[in-house]
Amino acid sequence: MSKKKVLVTGATGYIASLMLPEFRDRYELVLTDVSATTRSKSDRSIQTGEHVPGVITTDLLNFDRTKYASLFENVEAVVHLGYRRRDDGQPSPENPRSMDSYFEEKQNVDMAYNVLRAAYEAGVKRFVCASSNHASDWYEFNLIHERKLEVVDPLALPLADNFYGWAKAAYEHMGFLFACGAFGRKMEVVMVRIGSPVEVDMVRFGNDARALKRSLGAHISPRDITQLFIKGIEAPNIENEHGVPWQVVFGVSNNTRAFWSLENARQVLGYQPEDDSEVKYAPEAQRLLAELGEAAGGRLGGNGDLFPKKDPS
Repeated sequence: MSKKKVLVTGATGYIASLMLPEFRDRYELVLTDVSATTRSKSDRSIQTGEHVPGVITTDLLNFDRTKYASLFENVEAVVHLGYRRRDDGQPSPENPRSMDSYFEEKQNVDMAYNVLRAAYEAGVKRFVCASSNHASDWYEFNLIHERKLEVVDPLALPLADNFYGWAKAAYEHMGFLFACGAFGRKMEVVMVRIGSPVEVDMVRFGNDARALKRSLGAHISPRDITQLFIKGIEAPNIENEHGVPWQVVFGVSNNTRAFWSLENARQVLGYQPEDDSEVKYAPEAQRLLAELGEAAGGRLGGNGDLFPKKDPS
């Protein structure tokens, strides 16, 4: 049986490094990035400057799409992980609330447009894109952690309080344009709001209950993020209830403390996460939970509070 041909952008980045070992076995890959060497500083275990075999260097910000149209030829699915960092080399979430960050994030929206359009014009069937949990930041920090909302629905109106999240939400809506048939055919689009794919650093939490809840709830393990993107590529039918082949899914593991819904990731894509941060980091988590007591909050197994509320009487 012939392998599915898949184009991966951002192929030397951190997210790609988690998935490429499995992807290389499973697909015929076309890899592209602005450099053929790693440069991520998201995780200290990933060394920068290492050569990634098979990467074709391309500037996807170039609006002359004829320069890279050949990469999309006979491709069945595109996995768009490409992302332009700030000029100082740091990811935008490090300083997301500067009004000037609009100009840098707009470049990432432009890149998403170029890749979406090149895929569409080449007849690509499926487009799977790295969105981010930051597309719904406002809900998390104003409602979830304030205990005014238990779970964020991936199809709730995306509301971010920073331009990094705004850009990701723009990817999602732009993907809908290509999926709904506005330009002719419907290209299938999956937007993955990735949680936190780095190792959880329990030491830095101190007595910060919010940081504990967020890091344990948002974690996604390497094998779970790989499975989720594979499901995004291979799920046979991703149509929503209106017949539009477009899904926005959250990318987290099967975490006890999860506060983003995995309902459509499970039901539509068939995602079955295998890991739980509360188990993976059990010794550290239990120590901190004991110290924090009721301040820890959170949900256990998706049902009720970890610590029951006191009877007001």
